Order: sequence, then structure tokens, then C-alpha cells
Amino acid sequence: MKKIMISPGRYVQGPEVIKDLGREIAGYGKKALVLGGRSGIIAVRDSLEASLADSGIAFQIANFGGECSRQEIDRIAAMAEEDSSDIIVGVGGGKTLDTAKAAALYAKLPVAIVPTIAATDAPCSALAVIYTAEGIFESYLMLPKNPDLVLVDTSIIAKSPVRLLVSGMGDALATWFEADACSKAFAKNMPGGLSTTAALSLANLCYRVLIEYGYQAKKAAEHGVVTEALEKVIEANTLLSGLGFESSGLAAAHAVHNGLTVLEETHQAYHGEKVSFGTLVQMVLENQSMEALEEVINFCRSVGLPVTLKEIGVTDVTEEKIRKVAKATCAEDETIFNEPFTVTPETVYAAIVTADAIGRAF
Repeated sequence: MKKIMISPGRYVQGPEVIKDLGREIAGYGKKALVLGGRSGIIAVRDSLEASLADSGIAFQIANFGGECSRQEIDRIAAMAEEDSSDIIVGVGGGKTLDTAKAAALYAKLPVAIVPTIAATDAPCSALAVIYTAEGIFESYLMLPKNPDLVLVDTSIIAKSPVRLLVSGMGDALATWFEADACSKAFAKNMPGGLSTTAALSLANLCYRVLIEYGYQAKKAAEHGVVTEALEKVIEANTLLSGLGFESSGLAAAHAVHNGLTVLEETHQAYHGEKVSFGTLVQMVLENQSMEALEEVINFCRSVGLPVTLKEIGVTDVTEEKIRKVAKATCAEDETIFNEPFTVTPETVYAAIVTADAIGRAF
């Protein structure tokens, strides 16, 4: 089977790079539709407006409606068409950015992505997660290409809630383990091919960066300052994880996350927090060494990621609940079947119980 690797057209990261936005998108035209959530726009508005004005780019700002729904995507695409926009710029968190990417697809326009948090690897991906207007998951929308530009201002992210940065580390933590599993199983990646050596290497680098610099990065973020450690971790959360998961594939960790969502008490935990526990479950499922488990658990403890079911909201752990999670984890077409061995709800149940016990022992 062929190997495929995909990536954003251009990735720019550093403190105050929001000031370069106008120059970065000037080649796409002179009119921009800027889609942003309330907090995202507040964080960048003055610098964004000055940058676009300095480059002679006219723009209008559209307030994000709150959900990446079909209705919201259609609304933003229609606004772009009515205003004869040349590019859509998404500013904010995951749902806002996914809406910008999807609206750009339907409006047949390029898209620039400006994340204001580093909580997921969504900014770089050719994927949008679609919800109903009420916020219920509906479907995945695979896009024909990644964003044309991803611009990551680390001085803005340094001042965002620290828990979101740590959650991004939890999401990125799974990248190498899932990429490695998919490679061993010859499982297809997101664009439908096999992983390249480059994608696997980036996934592994993502893990090593987190282990080496995660704690330092969290401390910098707690004080709202940008250090080289924080730069490295933001890149791992956003670029390395994005390239690693998309061009190598997902496996058990994200499937466990999806399974955990059947328990209402886990809804208060962020995506990356549930994924980090899912990584421990995957490691147990794969019978990885205690040395490997200790490295991951010690990392999680150092930055504040959960290693037990209680820490993601499941205070009353029962066999019935965990079997329900295990069954949902093994739903048809789930990514857990990218593991290089047979997986059943029974083996997943055993791995969840064991991972929780090991986490509690620490």
C-alpha cells in the first residue's frame, strides 16, 4: 500500500507573530473574513486589526456561534461569499477553528488558522468534528487539504488557562504510542495510506519533547511567560502531534477516550485529560514494560494529568460502568482495532481496571 503524509501549507510560531498575520495572508487577496470566539478575539483583536490594516487587507469579524454545526458552517460560508472574501481566518479554540476550515471548504477559499490555546492538535489537521446545534457529536468531516497557514502566537498561548495547555500535552502524549501501534499493524492513516518514516519520527519526537520539557513548560505558563521549553511543548501539542496522528493514525488511546464519554461524570474532564488515561490503558493492553509505564505516569503526575478513573470524574467505579466503557471503546469502526492484535471488550475491561490500579498505586 502507498504511504501518505499530509501537513499544513505553512506553519509559523513564536511570540508576537500575530503582528505578521497581514503579511502572511496578503498573497491570498485583500479581503478577509475573521471568525473568532469571544475570548479568542479579545486576546488578539488589537494586534490582528493593526496587522491586517498595515497590509492593506479589508476585513470583517464574525462572532462564532458556539458549535461547529452544519448551520454555523453554512452561515460563515455564506458570509464569506456575500462579502467576496478572499480568505477565511479562524481565531480561537478547536470548534472555532474547525468551523473556519469547513466553511472555507464550502466557500472554496483558503483558510488561515490562529489558535489562542494549545489544547489539541486540531489547528494543523485536515479534519473538522461536526456537532448538532445542541452540541451533540454528529460526524467527522474529512477535508481535502490541511490549512494553508497555521500561525501560533506563543505569547498569547502563554497567557491562556494552564489546564488547557496541560490537556494538550495529554492529547499529544498518545501520539507516539498510537502511531507505533498503527505502524506495527499496517493500519491506514487519516488520508488512507500507511505512515511514512518522517511521520513516525515526528510522533516519537513529540513524546520525547513532552517528557523532557513538559514540566518546565507548565511552570512558564503558570507565570504567563514564554520560554524555550514552552515553545517546544506548544510545537509538540500543535504541530508534532498534528502531523503524527494524522499521518500515522489513531489506536486504543483515543478509542478509550470515546468510550469514557458514555459516563456522564467524565464530561467535566477535557479531551486530552481522558486521552492521557487512555494512553495508560493502551500501554497495559499492549503489555508494555513497567519501566515504560513509570515514565509516562511520572510525567503525568509532574504536569497534573490524570492517571486514575477518579481523576477524570469516575469516583464511584463499578464493574457495570467499566464494562459499558469497554463496550463503547470497541464500537464498530473504532480506532482501537488499529492495534496489531485482536481486541475485545473483555481485554479492554481488564486493561482499564489494571491501568486504574497502577495509577492509584502511584
